[in-house]
Amino acid sequence: METPTVRWRRLLPRTPARWAAAVAVLAVLVGGGTWTAVADDGPPAVQREDRMLRPGGVEIDTSYFTAGGSGKRPAVLIGHGFGGSKNDVRAQAEKLAADGYAVLTWSARGFGKSGGAILLNDPEGEVKDVSGLIDWLAGRPEVELDKKGDPRVGLTGASYGGAVSLLAAGYDQRVDAIAPVITYWNLADALFPDGVFKKLWAGIFVTSGGGCEKFEKKLCEMYERVAVSGKPDAAATELLTERSPSAVADRIKVPSLLVQGQSDSLFPLGHADAMQKAISANGAPVSVDWISGGHDGGDSETARVEGRVGSWFDRYLKEETGTDTGPAFRVTRTGGIDSTDGAALKRGASSDTYPGLRSGGREIPLRATGGGGTPAGAGAGAGTGTATKSTGSAETFRNPAGAVPPAISAVPGVGGGLSQLSSLGVGLSLDFPGQFGRFESAPLATSVRVTGTPTVRVNVKEAAGQDAVLFGKVYDVSPDGRQQVLPSQLVAPYRITADQQGKPIELALPAVDHEFDAGHRMRLVFSATDLGYASPAEPATYTVTADGPLTVPTAPAVTTAAATLPWWTWGLPAAALVIAAGLLITARRRTATPAPDPALTDVPLQITGLSKKYAKSVDRYAVRELSFRVEKGQVLGLLGPNGAGKTTTLRMLMGLITPDEGEIRVFGQAIRPGAPVLSRVGAFVEGAGFLPHLSGRANLDLYWQATGRPAEDAHIEEALEIAGLGDALARAVRTYSQGMRQRLAIAQAMLGMPDLLILDEPTNGLDPPQIREMRDVMIRYAAGGRTVIVSSHLLSEVEQSCTHLVVMDRGRLVQAGPVAEITGSGDMILVTVAETVSEPLAEKVASLPGIGSAVRTDDGRGLLVRLDGATASRLVADLVRLDVPVTGVGPHRRLEDAFLTLISGGAA
Repeated sequence: METPTVRWRRLLPRTPARWAAAVAVLAVLVGGGTWTAVADDGPPAVQREDRMLRPGGVEIDTSYFTAGGSGKRPAVLIGHGFGGSKNDVRAQAEKLAADGYAVLTWSARGFGKSGGAILLNDPEGEVKDVSGLIDWLAGRPEVELDKKGDPRVGLTGASYGGAVSLLAAGYDQRVDAIAPVITYWNLADALFPDGVFKKLWAGIFVTSGGGCEKFEKKLCEMYERVAVSGKPDAAATELLTERSPSAVADRIKVPSLLVQGQSDSLFPLGHADAMQKAISANGAPVSVDWISGGHDGGDSETARVEGRVGSWFDRYLKEETGTDTGPAFRVTRTGGIDSTDGAALKRGASSDTYPGLRSGGREIPLRATGGGGTPAGAGAGAGTGTATKSTGSAETFRNPAGAVPPAISAVPGVGGGLSQLSSLGVGLSLDFPGQFGRFESAPLATSVRVTGTPTVRVNVKEAAGQDAVLFGKVYDVSPDGRQQVLPSQLVAPYRITADQQGKPIELALPAVDHEFDAGHRMRLVFSATDLGYASPAEPATYTVTADGPLTVPTAPAVTTAAATLPWWTWGLPAAALVIAAGLLITARRRTATPAPDPALTDVPLQITGLSKKYAKSVDRYAVRELSFRVEKGQVLGLLGPNGAGKTTTLRMLMGLITPDEGEIRVFGQAIRPGAPVLSRVGAFVEGAGFLPHLSGRANLDLYWQATGRPAEDAHIEEALEIAGLGDALARAVRTYSQGMRQRLAIAQAMLGMPDLLILDEPTNGLDPPQIREMRDVMIRYAAGGRTVIVSSHLLSEVEQSCTHLVVMDRGRLVQAGPVAEITGSGDMILVTVAETVSEPLAEKVASLPGIGSAVRTDDGRGLLVRLDGATASRLVADLVRLDVPVTGVGPHRRLEDAFLTLISGGAA
């Protein structure tokens, strides 16, 4: 569970008594936090034992984690993703161990230091290894047993590790609970969906495994056979199916938490749907959670997912019946308040029952509009009328010889490239004229939330009677028709055989969770090619007729819980009195405040030798020997991975906790709880606590009154002008969007126009336009000669808004300085390709219109392209036209590269 959000701001009264009284009032207003004089207690010390085991006749490298106490405890096995090793899941293992589990991690066959060939979770290989590891756990004295040789054990893991969790539950009845994450149900369906070869993902699969020679011989032969022919055969399908969880569907009868990614062209949402149906049919409890990320990038929601996995195991392994395991179905949506955990990061919608992929179907009439951009059988206004049913107009288009150039949707392996851009409302998908047919709806009268897989009945014909290979997708088209966005960059492939042609068939489109706004149109496109898949090399002509409307699932039972009054509106007054009393007592114990330093009078912040140990720890530091300086007019980005010490540093800076060593000077004054110089500091830290029934302005007025300062010192109009809230100030806060709440919170932090403004994750829960507005707010604020310190995980935003950076890792300073010195500048795009890039090809790309330069990467398998007028989508189209074998394309995030390089030096 996440701790309540804490939001602090400077406290202005000069005496301890007034200061404590103000805290009592402020606690009622902002709520949710706890004042403490020490850093948070660290988790129990975790012990790790590394050893090589031979559970299935092959050496397997394992790590075993336990923490504290001598009592019996359940065990958890954590598998890693394909191409990784046990080291990838070490952090999760340590957390679960600290929570009272015996945790075993291992490197699967062919990965890390383990021996053997990769068998793709063969029941006689990797699955048998897991059973052997369960045998080993049964012999550990600290592991709880259900009976002799049968430990209480759960399994979790992502992707490859998630699949082996499912398989182990099917083959070994000793498994008691599972929590697979972004994984597959049937690997043949994943790589050969509807008989179409997913060639790019398959190639990445083999490459990330170390090459074909690292696999079992028959797997390598199977891959090479299919890759050459471009079409899976029955033997290949059978081989992958027998190594898939679906092969033991009737045997998986344990409580299962299924976490699947919305941004995932490798293992889409349909796999979790199939899991849910099979496992629930066996009588086991099942919950489904759709996260926003996936194999194509996006937010993996690691902390929330691991927290829910922990709760799942607490309920079904520790048998803590009071544990809340969450709803039967949950889906993450951008913006708003998370209805399952209350975090103001993303909006979670949920249902007490799993809705499936086709709940609440709504029919959307379609009209054919022409694949070449010219309406077919309709006037210029096609798609904008008030049709009551889909027309029978046919769309005819061609599969080009060699299937080149292919249409572009997802580019597998980019990891946060195109799929993330689509979530930002940027359309980079390409369909080439003459190679696709499209059908379009009229402008939507009201917004439509699609949750699941749309379906449509069509009639398909191939002129020569051959198989027709098509790729279906549904675009979100803007009212002016200039922008089309492909949700999560997903397409659905179809192989329509000769005996299926000439008669209506139902086709399922990709499962998504996406809201089509009022005035937008739905555009159904069938393309003859797609970059990620193998299409027939022979030229072909396809004719597609829509035989009915587009039916979209709306999942009406899935709702976002209405925001309830926070507990602090009624529970904090008494707590505030206790806090105030405690502060009065501790105020008497404070040591004398050091004298001001005249040399630092004009320096907003100087930190020198700052250290803070974890509570009850002798040698574990949250922050250690940290020193840096911030000047006027700077927007400083405070960066670091989770656990780097950023929040502890900010809490010390705001006087909430006291350093063990070193000092913090703000305008030359030493920081202590209640220090007068804090009147020059404004802070916004993780979320807002407003009274929902009051207007935005009333909330700000009430807050300022609680500080005890004169009303004329608030500078409320100036703060509001910078925040840009406009007429919304007169409305009740409960009507605000997440972005408006964030801006109101920033305005509150700006009251009094503090000289130093501290913002911790100010863009959490905001959509792209709101993030851009927040960036402008920070820049405008600093432009007046004031200073802003911002802590954020959005490196691209930090790069655009900050002038200087401080990078921390494991409590220490890694690097500090201007952004330009750390990252460089320029509009760069990183393109990765399937083979070595020649110098002539790089020169050809560099000579394209709108391209400033194109330089080969150090490994020769990519290009760094500087855009000079061209767009990313135009670049992709030109690369395809030049027959460049593109495997990935996306922004070259220089700050991300620099950040990862800086912190990798301290990686274990």
